[in-house]
Amino acid sequence: MKMSYKTKGVCARLINIETDDATGKVKSVQFIGGCNGNTKGISSLVEGMDIDEVIERLQGITCGIKPTSCPDQLAKALKEIKESN
Repeated sequence: MKMSYKTKGVCARLINIETDDATGKVKSVQFIGGCNGNTKGISSLVEGMDIDEVIERLQGITCGIKPTSCPDQLAKALKEIKESN
């Protein structure tokens, strides 16, 4: 499944995500905006991981005084993907 997720409360504006419904794995992640090196690193680390594991590891991470972060927004997007399947 492919999804573009509009982020809220972070520097990145959008997250393009592709998952494999058959295996429950993350195929690719691309952040639009945000801290370039950090978002590329997150994307590289989660590709090939189980969706549930990514959600478990990333949900609730904050950025500075913000109540969310780019990793947390990715977890929220993946939850939406899971709920739509």
